[in-house]
This record gives sequence, structure tokens and C-alpha cells, in this order.
Amino acid sequence: MYRSLMLFFMAFLGIFSGEYNPSTQEMQPVTTESPVIIDAGNSLASIQPTMFGIFFEDINFAADGGIYAELIKNRSFEFDDPLMGWSQPVSNRWSNNEASGFASAINVGGDAANGHFLRVQVRSEDGYVLMNEGYRGIGYQAGMDYHINLLGRVEEGHPGLTLELLRADSTVIGSAELDLTGNVWNQYQATIKATATERKGRFRIRFHGLSVVDLDMISMFPADTWKKRKNGLRKDLVQMLADLHPGFLRFPGGCIVEGRTLEQRYQWKKTVGPVAERTTLINRWNTEFSHRSAPDYFQSFGLGFFEYFQLAEDLGAEPLPILGCGMACQFNTGELVPLDEMDPYIQDALDLIEFANGPVTSDWGGVRASMGHPEPFHLKMIGVGNEQWGSDYFDRYVLFTRAIRTRYPDMKIVSGSGPFAEGEMFEYGWDELRKLDVDYVDEHYYKPPQWFFEHAGRYDSYDRHGPKVFAGEYAAHDPLAEAPLKKNDWRSALAEAAFMTGLLRNADVVQMCSYAPLFAHVEGWQWTPDLIWFDNLRAYGTPNYYVQKLFSTNKGTDVLAMTRDGKPLTGQNGLYAAATMDQTINELILILVNVAEQEQQVPIKLMNAHALSAKGKKIELKHADLLAVNALDDRDQIVPKESEVIIAGPEFTMNLAGQSLTILRVKME
Repeated sequence: MYRSLMLFFMAFLGIFSGEYNPSTQEMQPVTTESPVIIDAGNSLASIQPTMFGIFFEDINFAADGGIYAELIKNRSFEFDDPLMGWSQPVSNRWSNNEASGFASAINVGGDAANGHFLRVQVRSEDGYVLMNEGYRGIGYQAGMDYHINLLGRVEEGHPGLTLELLRADSTVIGSAELDLTGNVWNQYQATIKATATERKGRFRIRFHGLSVVDLDMISMFPADTWKKRKNGLRKDLVQMLADLHPGFLRFPGGCIVEGRTLEQRYQWKKTVGPVAERTTLINRWNTEFSHRSAPDYFQSFGLGFFEYFQLAEDLGAEPLPILGCGMACQFNTGELVPLDEMDPYIQDALDLIEFANGPVTSDWGGVRASMGHPEPFHLKMIGVGNEQWGSDYFDRYVLFTRAIRTRYPDMKIVSGSGPFAEGEMFEYGWDELRKLDVDYVDEHYYKPPQWFFEHAGRYDSYDRHGPKVFAGEYAAHDPLAEAPLKKNDWRSALAEAAFMTGLLRNADVVQMCSYAPLFAHVEGWQWTPDLIWFDNLRAYGTPNYYVQKLFSTNKGTDVLAMTRDGKPLTGQNGLYAAATMDQTINELILILVNVAEQEQQVPIKLMNAHALSAKGKKIELKHADLLAVNALDDRDQIVPKESEVIIAGPEFTMNLAGQSLTILRVKME
């Protein structure tokens, strides 16, 4: 992700208040204006099932504290400060704590993935307490069961534990008892039902009996994870992804792939296998922005590569893993692996393909099978690098492609064009990638809304026989929105909708695209705007989310010719448009964006539209205030509304509300 926050000044698109009645209506007779002509018999290009997808990066507490449903922060005491997230409210580190007790993190030494555990010395029969704050609090739902697991070992005494769910005011809303025995590590479990709902709760352990106790991997999950899985995902957030019907899932980044340093890069092999054996790593967004520093932001990798592949499978999306290429983030240290030392990095890519697709008898296919998935994940594409640029990247990219294509000739490879949407390094990157005959070029753009309005025709002039484009990261950053919290206002969503008509019209060139970033915790964000916002219990889709959803669920299978006065609609009179056909159900789909303040009556002429249904479905997304937003307490301010319309014949007029995205679906019976 391009982290430069520089934005360009744009002309103010005023706040308008045009009225429009979205109820069922008849399409009006044709006016004398020049019609928009759609040729239902002229398929210009096939639309790939991967056209509209999602990009997941662990930024804004998207993984730990977000979609990964673990509620305990620093469960294995592996943060740089091993007790971060934990507190001892009745203990004083400057005393002997004879009336309570104290806990110390013990480092086991060596190269253990889980190198610390907690030793608790209980010096009072009922005095010692250990507390966890969760991720900006812990969300509890009344009536929900919470499953708690921990590893325990008794060094001295006969300890008992009381596990408690707490409200923000320390009221207990659920508890369970555990007795620990034995001087070897044992797994202990308890289930607690919450008696009240709380968004900012905490978790408390009370210790009973003089003792010395070792604890590790203290974990708590709600019972209703996605598909009821252990080590599962937060159901409401996954459902919002499922509702997008994404064609692909790009993971795990983004800049965390590269790391601020090579040591902090994402290493997929450390994210698979038993959860307790995955190595915690600082998140590269931990202190990236001084105004949104998050020193408690780490990656437990409970959400690792296996879980990403599994999520893609659940969503019916093609997995697209991105791997580091021996270059740390060039906005940070820019460390390089010498070319003659690249073999381990290249082997990681080859082993990943084996992990995803290999037989259970192979080394890494066996690891996948041991995790409960003997069937392959059917990986078809892989990305090499994220936002690298310059000759250093291409020197390393060539080494990867040579090895991958030799071993896996059918594997598609995604290459990067850097963080810029134009300019010297962008042009240089494209020149080099054309020479290399790459499969996909990943383009990124974080720009003001005006840029998106002005570049709906960006891909009209791209080489139809060159590499395919993956618009892997984009979002309209409205300079008129409040900084640093640039909100997902309707202006930004409308600009993206206008631009996306150009992506769809050029589906022969652009075969994948995804908004970024995907998720943000309302209290834990580092970057804005973002597609989906959440707190510890709730979530909402932004206007941008609904734009993505409408395009993804109405993309069709074939691009149709759609012109006005012989030209595609790329902003003339404030109109942007694309037309497609869904051949699987023989349905015509018109997508029109009106960015003008006033309603427009647009004459439509359908050619070769045989046996047209007399009724159609109209879906409309609009708002009179360009700065309007959705919010946790007002989630439906800007949402799509459907209505039935009467189609009088192949020639009719569509009424497009001001500042709106409108989709019309009509069957050809």
C-alpha cells in the first residue's frame, strides 16, 4: 500500500439536494436527446469470474482484534513487552506483594516459536488477580458462550482459578472455576455464558491457594465463529465479505509482506501448523504513523496462510497469496537480499505452491493435510512482491518467475508496478514487465475523487495484447473530508463507481480489481478511508462497500458495446456507464453513474435485444449530500434500494437521480 498521504486539490463538487422517488415506475418514452445505444448482440469481451475481489491486509487491527475472533490480547506473552495487554491490579512491582502475588514472564531461550510463559507466584489465599484488556476492550454478547483454553503447570501448591467475564465497570457477567494439577503442561478448558452485552469488557483470572503456577496460551473465542470453527473467524465480518461475492482473495498484503526490515517480513511458513507454535511478529503498521501509533499491534498468526486459503475456499474466491521478493519496504529501510542469496526466498514460493496444491505425500502437502485439509486448495496464481520498484525488483522478479514456471508452468504470476499510478518509475516498470511477458501487472492508486472522475477512460488505450492488469489497490481519498480521519463519504464512493465503469468496460485488459484497505477498527485504525468499519461487536459497510457489492454482484459474463454519439460514456454530461450480459441467465445489465447534481433523463436504445421482458429490476445507490457517511449508529444512511420497473420496449428513457449509481437488469426471455 502506498503510504504517501499527499493528495491533490480538486474542484469542489457542491452538495446538492435533488429529489427523486425510487418507487416502482414506468420507463418514460424516448426524448429527442441523443440516445445511449447498447448492442445486446455485440460481446466485446468476456468478464473473468475474478473481476471484482477483495484484498486483505492486517492493517487497522484487521486480523488480531478484527476478523480473527481471538479475544485475548498477547495470549502467549510474546509481544516485545511480554505482559503488554495484561495487568496485575492488586500487585505492586515495587513490593514483595505478600498480600497478593506477582507474575513474571519466563524466557525459555533457544529458537522456540513460543519462547515465553508466565510464572505466577500466589502469596495470598484469595488475593492475586490477573487481567486482560482485550483489543480496545472485549465484546461480549448476552447469552453467548465463550470458550476459554489455557496451558497450565503447577510448580508448587494446589491452585484454583476463577475465570471471569467483566463489564467495563468491573461487574461480573459470567464465571467458571478451574483446578490446576500436575507439574507438566496440561490443557485446561472452560465455557462461560455471558449474562449481559458489553462492548468494552475485560477478562479476569482470580487465583486461590498459595502456589506457584505457570500459564501460557490463554485464549478465549466466542462460540459462534464463522462455521463454528475452533481458532475461528468473526462471523459478522466474514459474512460481509461473503455478501460481496468476491472473485478472488489477495492476502496477506500489502506492506506487511515486505516488512519495515527483512527480519520483520511476512514468512508464511511461520504461520502454519499448530497455532501455539506460530511465531508472533510485530506488525509493520505498529508505529508507522506517529499520529496513530499502535505499540500493541502484533501478529499472532492465528490467522495464517492455512486460514487464508480456507477463507478463500469458503467465499468461493480464487486465492492470491503475495510473497516477499527479498526487498524490505522501500519507504522504510529498503534492505536487499543479495542476488546470490535469493534461493531460500524462491524456495518459499515453490514450497507454498506445494502446500496449496501438493499431494498429501509431499512435504508441504502433508502439512496441509495434517491441518485438516487433505484436498488441494487449487492455487492458480501467486504474486511476487508488493509495491517494489526499480531495477532491483526486476532482477529478483526474474529469478522467481524462472523457478516457478520451470516447476509449475501453468501457475499465473502477478508482478508489481510500484506504488505510483503514473510517472517515471511507473512507465519504467511497465516497459520492463512488457519485455518479461508477464501475466498480470498490479497497479495501485490512492487519489482524490477528481482523479477517478477524470480517469474512467484510463484503460481504453491500453494494449489489448499486452499483460493483463490487476488493479490491486485503489481508493478515492477525499481532501474535503476531515483529516487525518478521511471518511468514506458519498463523494469518494461515487468517484469509485464512475471509475469502475471503465474497469468493467475494459474487462479484456483489467481482469482483477480490489479496493484497499478492507477493514478498520473504529478505535484502532492507522489508515483511512477503509471499506468496512467495526468495533468489538458491530460492523457496517461504507458507501464504498455498497459500490463494490453492486459491481461484483451485477458484473455479468460479457461486456456489451455501449455508446452515445459513437463514444463510451466516460463523464460526458456527468454520465459514466457500462453494459454487460449475463449469459448464464440471459439477462441484460446496465450500470450508469450520474455525478451531476440534477436528475437526468437518459434515452436508451437496445439493439438485438430479442424477447425483452416487460419488467426489469432497478437498483439505486444515492444521496443528496456528497459528504454523507454511514456509521455504526447510522448504518443505513447510504444503502442500495431496489424497485421494479416497466420496460415498454427496446427504446425507453431512464431517470437517473442526481449523484447516483443506478443498475438496471432486464431479462431477454
